[in-house]
Amino acid sequence: MSDEHSDRFAEVRLAELVMPNRTNHHGTLFGGHALGLMDHAGWVAATRCARRTMVTVASDRVEFKVPVRAGQLVELVARVTRIGRTSVTVGVDMYAEDVATGDRRLATSGSFVFVALDDDGHSTPIQPAE
Repeated sequence: MSDEHSDRFAEVRLAELVMPNRTNHHGTLFGGHALGLMDHAGWVAATRCARRTMVTVASDRVEFKVPVRAGQLVELVARVTRIGRTSVTVGVDMYAEDVATGDRRLATSGSFVFVALDDDGHSTPIQPAE
């Protein structure tokens, strides 16, 4: 993998405002929704890297560090950490940001593994995009 390739696909950033319908009775982001956002960001990174149909096969060591509140902005930062024969591993960090003050904290982090599929739904080798 060339340095240019590494720089081009090294990171994906997505942002979203946390609305009240995505929170629990404490006014904090549902964990399942947080995982969905992280999976989505990881999928974008894996797909851009492999240029194949990718599906999630595992998540590992997801840690919820601080709560994310309604009205905060979440930014997801996904980075490809490993490219295998048929899989791509992506580390994802979710930051919570208070839009009024700019205070920003790492809220959640985790690792996701995606596998490339062929047209028949079977795992297939990948060649990272140039």
